Amino acid sequence: MLEKDATAHLNGKFMARSEIIAHRGASSSAPENTMPSFDLAVRQNAGCVEHDLHVTQDGVLVCLHDRTLERTTNVREVFPRRGQDVREGGGIVRRWFVHDFTLAEIQQLDAGSWFRPAFAGVRVPTFDDLLAWARNRVAVLTELKDPDLYLRRGVDLLTLCEAALRRHGRLAARPTDPAVTLQSFHEPTVRRAGELFARRVPVVLLVEPADAALLRDREHVAAIAGFASGIGPGKLIVGDQPQIVGWAHEAGLRVTPWTFRTATIGRFDSVAAEIQHYLVEVGVDSVITDHPDAWPDEPRPA
Repeated sequence: MLEKDATAHLNGKFMARSEIIAHRGASSSAPENTMPSFDLAVRQNAGCVEHDLHVTQDGVLVCLHDRTLERTTNVREVFPRRGQDVREGGGIVRRWFVHDFTLAEIQQLDAGSWFRPAFAGVRVPTFDDLLAWARNRVAVLTELKDPDLYLRRGVDLLTLCEAALRRHGRLAARPTDPAVTLQSFHEPTVRRAGELFARRVPVVLLVEPADAALLRDREHVAAIAGFASGIGPGKLIVGDQPQIVGWAHEAGLRVTPWTFRTATIGRFDSVAAEIQHYLVEVGVDSVITDHPDAWPDEPRPA
């Protein structure tokens, strides 16, 4: 069924909503960063799927948000003795770090039951899995997680990502192909990516609300255009300073705030109303949301 839906999507039977980016896939309805979540996002007509990357012990990129496995898999049950005791918040907690496990070990884990029993047996996908699936289907927004921490371990996340894109022909993609875009909170990595890909692959600087000063005026926003194609500010930054969108557009930057979900709609009546405000009234280029089905096929009038 998915294959038929995806083909229709490409042929224009469904209008992919390029302004809607599915956060870790359709993560409000399926386990995040898994193929069922990405599949559902396409069926909900999201124009892009966002995901995160970490690196296994044997150097394979996998789609996971956390540096550790215990929140979204059954690693405690499968490998009970492989956890590490670490100090967090004044106490000691046990963590199962992605980098301590090989791909073969991680693919023994159940990445779906934590979300809902119906997803039991879902596996952690690799970046290669996602790129092969996404071709001719949907755009991909890839977040490089903790690249500075991996570099201290002697692992270059960006180099591994570049090799994967090369394997899948994404460094010489045709203009009509769905895009792959890279993003990170780590500015040195975004700068390196800008130099490495020389605009063949768009790169985005993510900005936490705590770092809003990075976007405090027109000059600081314009400076980002020297090494990036866009900015991804926490939505509260844009909500407090909507003029940032105009400054970014003047500099040729796209603006994609995050993350739109029911738990953080604030003064809005719904996720759809909040998305409408940012897309139609504030004028951002796209939004990252847990609910790709929240925005209607036809934009609502302002």
